[in-house]
Parts: sequence; C-alpha cells; structure tokens
Amino acid sequence: MIYRAFAGVGTLICLLLATVAVADQPKPWQLDLQEPVTPIMHQIKWFNHYSLWFIVPITLFVLALLVVVAVKFRAAKNPVASRTSHNTAIEIVWTVAPVLILLFLAIPSFNLLNAQLTMPENPDVTVKATATQWQWNYEYEGGDNPLAFDSFMLKETDRTAAGKEDVKTYPRLLAVDNEVVLPVNKTVRMLVTAAPTDVIHAFAMPAFGVKIDAVPGRLNETWFKAEKEGLYYGQCSELCGKDHAYMPIAIRIVSQERYDTWKAAAAADLPAANKALMAATDAPDASVAVASN
Repeated sequence: MIYRAFAGVGTLICLLLATVAVADQPKPWQLDLQEPVTPIMHQIKWFNHYSLWFIVPITLFVLALLVVVAVKFRAAKNPVASRTSHNTAIEIVWTVAPVLILLFLAIPSFNLLNAQLTMPENPDVTVKATATQWQWNYEYEGGDNPLAFDSFMLKETDRTAAGKEDVKTYPRLLAVDNEVVLPVNKTVRMLVTAAPTDVIHAFAMPAFGVKIDAVPGRLNETWFKAEKEGLYYGQCSELCGKDHAYMPIAIRIVSQERYDTWKAAAAADLPAANKALMAATDAPDASVAVASN
C-alpha cells in the first residue's frame, strides 16, 4: 500500500516536471505577443515593451492636457478668448522633446530591422514557400532527397484519419494536413513567393518574428532560427480573397535526428513519415512511465 502511494506521488511529480512540446498559437484574452522562440522575436518583444515606456506616458500626458484645457479654458470660465500667439520656451520643448524621443526609438528600431534583413551566409536549411488561393506549397532546396508538398487547412472531417483529434495541439482553423518540419537551433532560409497568376499573400509566423509578402513573380526571402522544439502556427496575413481566413501555416520544430529521419522517409511516403513523426513528438514524455505495480 505504501509502495503504491509512493508510486502515485512519483508519477505526479514526473508529470509536473516532464518537458512538454510547445504548441504556440493565439490564446483567449491574450494581452502580449506570442512567446518568442527565435533571436529576432526576442528582440521584437523587447522593443515592443521598450516602446511602451514612451507611448504610455505620452498618451497620459496628452490626455491630461486635454482635460486641463477642457476644464480651465472652457467658455463659461473664459468668456474672452486668449490671444497668446507665441511662447519661445514651449516651442523649444515641443521641438526638442519629440526629436529626442524619436532618436531613442529609432536606434533600436534600425538595429532590429538590420538584424531581420541581414541574411545569414550559410543557412542550414532552405525552404521555398509558394502561396496560391488558398494553400501553401513547400519545396526543400538541395539535398539528395528532393521534397515538395502542399499544405491545406485540416478539415474537421479529416481529423481522425490524420490522427489529429487533439484540438489543443491541432486547433481548429490553424491545423494543417502537412506541417513544415525543420530542425531546432538551425538557421532556416525561407524563400517566399506566390504563383505567377495569383494574388499577393503574406507568410507570417508570430512566434518566429517572421512576416513577409508573397508576391507573384517576385522571390522574397527571410530567415529564422527556432530555439525550442514544438508546433507553431501562423497564417496568411495579406487579404487574398474569400478564403483568406482559411490559409494557415504550421511549422513543426524537432531535433536534428528526427528531422533527418523524417526527411528521408518523407521523400518516399509523406503521410507515413508525418504519422511516424507525430507518434514520436506527440507522445507523453518517457519519464512519466512510472511503475505502478
């Protein structure tokens, strides 16, 4: 009896401490940006919070001025309007202060923009994403096993067949039939375009700090380096037609070993490779398998 009690406690502790794969997606009543998992997104989140230290005081200051002006200089209290037309001190302050504020915002902003637009010289993986109404097509560049596939939003009727019944991990309107699979802690170069006869789309992955237009006839590029394994969701972020809201993006970040295994198998049988990868990544951590007998 005592042994069973200790086994139960041990199981609970392991469940609490077990590492759980990340599935980053929009959350109800979310007030902040998604949890960053790339160096660029860490900078974006920092800059977002940094800029609030300027935006909030300025907003409150302007609000206070409006209240003071509305109360102190209302017609009932000042029947004769002031004819003041010049104040040197005020004009110096409202010229110098915005310049200094913009300077403090511009320097980190330009640094962030430069980091986003400076492409790494030797990316570990290059993937081309081609948008059409309303799906994404992915091509893995280079390597001995060429790989290309389409990615559609997962239909509710296909959840069981795809093994994606868990709506927390595979949420409605965000889950897809074929996720992009990429290795963790590797530099990924994304080439983004749209089909020549299509419209403008946008490839956006909030947790990665990535958002870039997919323009017909033009090849744009961006990059990211995911620091944590998990399943991440994004969407087309350019109004592209009646099914714009049904064009999600899903990227599964895994270890290098699992990525190599998946890519080798996917070249021959993509559905089977995806299901094998899901079985490995979606399963509970092995550390929770505590003996109970």
